[in-house]
Amino acid sequence: MTVSVFDMFKLGIGPSSSHTMGPMTAAGRFLGRLRAAGLLAKTARVETTLYASLALTGRGHATDRAVILGLAGFEPRRLDPDEADRTVAAVRESHRLKLGGESEIAFDEGRDLRWEGRTRLPQHPNALKFEALDAEGKTLAGRTYFSIGGGFVRDEDEMGLNAPAEPGPPIPYPFDSGADLLEMTAEHGLTIAELVLANETAARSQAEVLAGLDEITEAMFACIERGVRAEGILPGGLKVQRRARQVLQSLMCDADKRIADPLAALDWVNLWALAVNEENAAGGKVVTAPTNGAAGLLPAVLRYYDRFHQGTPEGRRTFLLTAAAIGSLYKTKASISGAEVGCQGEVGVACSMAAAGFAAALGASNAQIENAAEIAMEHNLGLTCDPIGGLVQIPCIERNAMGAVKAIDATRLAMLGNGEHSVSLDKVIATMKRTGEDMSSIYKETSLGGLAVNLAEC
Repeated sequence: MTVSVFDMFKLGIGPSSSHTMGPMTAAGRFLGRLRAAGLLAKTARVETTLYASLALTGRGHATDRAVILGLAGFEPRRLDPDEADRTVAAVRESHRLKLGGESEIAFDEGRDLRWEGRTRLPQHPNALKFEALDAEGKTLAGRTYFSIGGGFVRDEDEMGLNAPAEPGPPIPYPFDSGADLLEMTAEHGLTIAELVLANETAARSQAEVLAGLDEITEAMFACIERGVRAEGILPGGLKVQRRARQVLQSLMCDADKRIADPLAALDWVNLWALAVNEENAAGGKVVTAPTNGAAGLLPAVLRYYDRFHQGTPEGRRTFLLTAAAIGSLYKTKASISGAEVGCQGEVGVACSMAAAGFAAALGASNAQIENAAEIAMEHNLGLTCDPIGGLVQIPCIERNAMGAVKAIDATRLAMLGNGEHSVSLDKVIATMKRTGEDMSSIYKETSLGGLAVNLAEC
């Protein structure tokens, strides 16, 4: 199953694609089932149960807000953060919720939102169940959904080997591995970006695809600009100070001194990554790349290409198309869920995607691109997801900056060679998956291990 560029890069709201966007989307899907069955108007209450990671870090990841907003009929892509704040405040004050924006029901958060952190459903740690009840308390309908990372959602019938293929027309170059990708590009004389573009134009015109890619770039760069303007303390109780604006001021004031610094460009990469992830932590608009927790890495590397390598529109599109191809492999062959495989599935995958995209934009061969992606993940293997307080702040924000620098270096290493290397991308993806399976659950977005518990001891 090849994942579309426009599924891999989605406009959404922070702080988490799996814990915020996913539950909101799942609630919308449940509403769709109720409408189709003629049950929406008959529903008097909806009970939601959150399991395992969704419950353990849900409050810090705003999962409770996401459920409320999803049941109220909001979608991540179209959500206005200010309207969201007003809606949640009104629901909590009145204990009433307009289900799907249509039918008003009672909503008592203490009764209707259940946190089952000790229960893990076998299919995936990010699970939630909705149950619609009538005025007499009789169950009208129920459904369990799984937020599998990057805002992707599956219901109980779609999980596992029998999951349906993504809808859409057949694509000319389906690929299931890095080896497939390299073989097909060699056979047809294509770059990876050209192959992905051909696949995307099976469903829409080339003009629409190119416009969509430009929209993704614009959204990423707009998030950077919002982030460098904002000040204050991030929400959640950790009292983390937003730093991007102060970093920008330091860079501008010390511009003359930095001219002689050969690594000065990395300060800008750090700035851009911090700006995006501070926006995400504040609940702002970001692009999943491939997740919200890793949303700052690709924009930072893409901006680095644009600013320091005289980037072109064609180069930016090549970057995104190539990055999406690599992300698709991780999505289908392993995981992009921190709750399933740790942060190697989020920042690690983003690093691998960014390294491949950057190499492609610089004109690297397909073999060098595959090598760059492999190098980037090889040195993220075992990366844990241990957010302090269940918030996407520490270590998540700085981790994006470090991952962006690592992606740039992976590209440079790959381009010093001819693409020949010992460990293939497919092997490192398989290793990442196995490492995630072997990793203790306390290091997989539960806030039960690592920095999440050791901060209190320091």
